[in-house]
Amino acid sequence: MEELKNDRFLRALLRDPVDVTPVWMMRQAGRYLPEYRATRAKAGSFMDLCKSPELACEVTLQPLERFPLDAAILFSDILTIPDAMGLGLYFAEGEGPRFEHPVRSAADIDKLGVPDPEQELKYVIDAVRTIRRDLHGRVPLIGFSGSPWTLSTYMVEGSSSKEYANVKGMLFDRPDLMHKLLDTLARSVTSYLNAQIAAGAQAVMIFDTWGGILTPRDYREFSLRYMEQIVAGLTREADGRRVPVVLFTKGGGGWLEIMADTGCDALGVDWTLDLADARRRVGDRVALQGNMDPTVLYASPERIRQEVVTILESYGKGSGHVFNLGHGIHQHVDPEHAAVFIEAVHELSAPWHQ
Repeated sequence: MEELKNDRFLRALLRDPVDVTPVWMMRQAGRYLPEYRATRAKAGSFMDLCKSPELACEVTLQPLERFPLDAAILFSDILTIPDAMGLGLYFAEGEGPRFEHPVRSAADIDKLGVPDPEQELKYVIDAVRTIRRDLHGRVPLIGFSGSPWTLSTYMVEGSSSKEYANVKGMLFDRPDLMHKLLDTLARSVTSYLNAQIAAGAQAVMIFDTWGGILTPRDYREFSLRYMEQIVAGLTREADGRRVPVVLFTKGGGGWLEIMADTGCDALGVDWTLDLADARRRVGDRVALQGNMDPTVLYASPERIRQEVVTILESYGKGSGHVFNLGHGIHQHVDPEHAAVFIEAVHELSAPWHQ
């Protein structure tokens, strides 16, 4: 494979020295960019965009044409695995994802198999290959998946939810079924991420969007345990380099220590936590990624730069920090404000690495 021209993202995840703090944004290829909206209109629908490797590549690269980002992230959706399991994923206008066939019974769970990434999910793996080729080694490519717990919440609820009545009902009343579902999902995610790594992903991230809705006890048993299973099963070296693994539990600030015990390389942190506290708690066991409140990007350029400085100061000197938002960029943010943010990280972080 080609030589990486900019590897500071991978170096920071492994806590190796860097010249400046690397930066990328969750949802950096997305609706806030007019060029993304044009490609999405051309594709016809969100899933048609995801299922075209060429268009997925096009939108993955769009933010890199605009901003000096230190990583590209595969354009896809976290619900590709349940879709490949035959649950009939569709997107209702203004309502987000829905499944025609939610998973509610033992019979439903028995029907689920582990999808073959080179068959049912071939469009994603082909997108990884296409993006990696077209990046020409500019920056590393991040692959990703939803966590088993997060995927199960959508599969059992049949859509996004505010109360999680069905999935928590299953967790409390039929933990045996829940564990069976989560084990199938953990095996599916492991095989899916390993296929992404084989196709060219140079780091992988597991998004545990709904881990924060659980009690500490249930988080350990129903979310963390399965992410640990995945981390243990991942290919950790490719192209002669370590492939770092990042875990991100939204609302998981209370559990950083046990998350670091999984064997991952880095933890994503949302904006509800001070990075100085997070760093003190995990020590030098893992790198940290985050954690600017995405709504800061609605503020003035001066205020955005000020917030960047606050977060750099909070993390302090040395490597092991990848600057990011604490969650995905909002769709109504002005791209010029995103540019101010990204340039400020590079410009203002150098003193922290001397």
